[in-house]
Amino acid sequence: MLKSLMVARAKEELEQEMVEKEEQKEKYLEEKAPPIQTSGLSLAELRTLCEELHAKIDVVDEERYDIEAKVLHNTREIKDLNIKVLDLRGKFKRPNLRRVRVSADAILCSLLGSKHKVSLDLRANLKSVKKEDTEKEKTVEVSDWRKNVEAMSGMEGRKKMFDAAKGQNQ
Repeated sequence: MLKSLMVARAKEELEQEMVEKEEQKEKYLEEKAPPIQTSGLSLAELRTLCEELHAKIDVVDEERYDIEAKVLHNTREIKDLNIKVLDLRGKFKRPNLRRVRVSADAILCSLLGSKHKVSLDLRANLKSVKKEDTEKEKTVEVSDWRKNVEAMSGMEGRKKMFDAAKGQNQ
């Protein structure tokens, strides 16, 4: 219901616009081309009037023809340029971009310029770990577990294990 009302309203507005355009067109023609009074003119005067009107028509036709020729030329040129653009798009493939590794110093140099000598060595700030320490922790004495089973049994054995672990951490 609402849609049909909106369509009807739009149709009315379009008809009203068409009527207004016709009125404006008639008004413009009345101002620019007043009606010709041919009554009371002799045959020679009518001929000169017709010749003047034909001359004006010829001038207007020439202008119209020139403008149409320019429009056609421009549309052809636009089509040719569009074809060239499409051809160029097809010819050149965009290369795959590769990841480039740039050091922090190079980034700072490019951002700050060559005037500033800032060295940003991130590896120097890292904590160094010696390989010897890690190897010592990995190599734990592997002994026969059956020897200490009887000695470690019971509460005293667990206390010894706890004390031994406590001593290694300190």
